[in-house]
Amino acid sequence: MARTNGNGSSTKSKSPSAKKLSPQQKIAQRAYEIYLERNGAPGNPVEDWVRAEREVLEKSRKSTKKAAAAAA
Repeated sequence: MARTNGNGSSTKSKSPSAKKLSPQQKIAQRAYEIYLERNGAPGNPVEDWVRAEREVLEKSRKSTKKAAAAAA
């Protein structure tokens, strides 16, 4: 069922995946996922961040290369 904004028109619920995340937000989200993969066990947040940054940037580079190849 659609939600209304008070004047009868419907509004869409904005989920985090629906809106575009900044690179820093993507890295933070991935670092948190890494933490969750350890089941919340103690670890090194800096190492989590660096790993997340590397993964997000690598994924971004691959998708950029695919887009450039498709455009050519």
